[in-house]
Amino acid sequence: ENISDFSLNITDCTQVVVPEEVFFTVAAAGILENLLILIAVIRNKNLHLPMYFFICSLAISDMLGSLYKTLENIFIILCKMGYLTRHGDFEKKLDDAMDSMFILSLLGSIFSLLAIAADRYITIFYALRYHNIMTLRRALVILAVIWAFCAGSSIAIALFSYEAATVIPFTILFPLMMFFILCLYVHMFLLARSHAKKIASLPSSTVHHRTNMKGAITLTIFLGVFLCCWAPFVLHILLARFCPHNPYCACYMSIFHVNGTLIMCNAIINPMIFAFRSPELRSTFKKMFYCSR
Repeated sequence: ENISDFSLNITDCTQVVVPEEVFFTVAAAGILENLLILIAVIRNKNLHLPMYFFICSLAISDMLGSLYKTLENIFIILCKMGYLTRHGDFEKKLDDAMDSMFILSLLGSIFSLLAIAADRYITIFYALRYHNIMTLRRALVILAVIWAFCAGSSIAIALFSYEAATVIPFTILFPLMMFFILCLYVHMFLLARSHAKKIASLPSSTVHHRTNMKGAITLTIFLGVFLCCWAPFVLHILLARFCPHNPYCACYMSIFHVNGTLIMCNAIINPMIFAFRSPELRSTFKKMFYCSR
């Protein structure tokens, strides 16, 4: 509310509002698509692999992001209609819960992408030892640790969100993790280039190598989409905390609804990438639809 007032009072930038119909349609599509991914992996035993469990973790994070923005929009509508107050104790707890859900979604997405990147790295460069290194049990333990850490961090950050000491590490974590994943990719592709020359004389290895590189390229697309969809909102958080009175910052914050919609678009795009680039998932989706008919 205060940010909106600043935007209107000290800048000429008008508040960009996304129609509620568009907002809820995008959110519902994101939730349903990712739910479809989860159902497909659960139903197809051939997909009970560490890689697909990490993909399910990313799908759950996307669903939480869409659900967060949906609940927040409903909360705003109820406030405008007078059913809720902006400064009551119940509303404050509800707001903290939604903030915690947002942070959980962001951290879950980051660490899920990191887990998928590490899985691709092991698949490419330790192919013969992959099933010994990345067992199903080990993958589940990794996911349990990731979500326990993300849940604890989201609650702590939401409770102390007004402290600069909390906001700064949270916003720094985003570029640091992205930089780490990027370095992992650069290292991965450089080594893959040299490995490709060594295994060129082995037809079966070449096919296996191409399959693994296809998975790495898919993850690169995930990373690019994630950055485009989440970075504007993370920038909004920084500006809202450190320069809310600045006209240029207030002008950028006038597109708050657009940045929120981008988060939900990420939840729509990711399942499309899964379905487009994974033959196993495409086959599972076809069987699911045919059986339902």
